[in-house]
Amino acid sequence: MILYIHGFGSSGEGRKAKIFREHFRKRGVPFMAPSLSYIPELAIKTLEEIIEMCEDITLIGSSLGGYYAIYLAEKYGLKAVLINPAVRSSKTLKRAIDKTGLALNYYDSSHFEWRKSYLDMLEVLHCDTIERGEYYLMLQTGDEVLDYQEAVNKLPHAKTMIEEGGTHSFEGIERYYTEIENFLRQ
Repeated sequence: MILYIHGFGSSGEGRKAKIFREHFRKRGVPFMAPSLSYIPELAIKTLEEIIEMCEDITLIGSSLGGYYAIYLAEKYGLKAVLINPAVRSSKTLKRAIDKTGLALNYYDSSHFEWRKSYLDMLEVLHCDTIERGEYYLMLQTGDEVLDYQEAVNKLPHAKTMIEEGGTHSFEGIERYYTEIENFLRQ
């Protein structure tokens, strides 16, 4: 099974989740993209329960989902495709909070409370060393949210694809379906 982990403020109904779901459905590949809590501790517990209930699981993580995927790949020895991952998410998400302490939910344009304690939860999930997981790092240099070089530095031994231009959401991910599937299945 392929487990897709969405980014901050997104959901299992976000654009990438939907297009991956449709692609893998057509190919007959088991795929799941749960909508996760914005509270990191709850999101990780949900993901761990899914992983522990499933056999032969691989991960695709985007942005904050990439951060979670690194933690989970290291904990369980899994393969993970990381799409513009937030490798220093507590630093990145400190900037994401507006002056009211609210963050945007991209699914329905509502807002949710984002607290410093959530940044602390993210810090607990930080992996200093990369030893157990197997990674395919997919980056676009035009990412307006994250510095792609941080991911390259964090995962120097990962299979890496760096594409000039693009955006944080990774423009044209559909072009890489076959490559992603091949990496996860080999």
